[in-house]
Amino acid sequence: MPFVRIDLIRGRRPDELRAIADATHRALVSVLGIPERDRFQVVTEHDADHVIALDAGLGFARTDRLVMIQIFTQSGRTTEVRQRVFEAIAEQLEPLGVGGEDVFIGIVENGPQDWSFGFGRAQYTEGSLRVPSP
Repeated sequence: MPFVRIDLIRGRRPDELRAIADATHRALVSVLGIPERDRFQVVTEHDADHVIALDAGLGFARTDRLVMIQIFTQSGRTTEVRQRVFEAIAEQLEPLGVGGEDVFIGIVENGPQDWSFGFGRAQYTEGSLRVPSP
């Protein structure tokens, strides 16, 4: 059920974009135990001058291979699980030429009342879908 936004600097081939999306999803399936078909992603490319991502004072430089990932998911996951998500995504992206300095991830939590999967209905709160456990 996570909804994932992946933002990158323009210039990658379509197969590279898909590989990044696939790698991110594999990490979420592995760590969070979500079903394989529970996949909602948007991949957006930006001109280089439309992306600003410094190092927050950590002392490293980012490159044009930067991948920024925002994961919207149900609340309740522990700090340890979140850390495993971060690590798994970075590990999955490294073979694709994305170094650790270029992996920026944020997790945004919400509740079952915050989701509609279609038809203007809140399927979790209506009972059409089982609320996933964290």
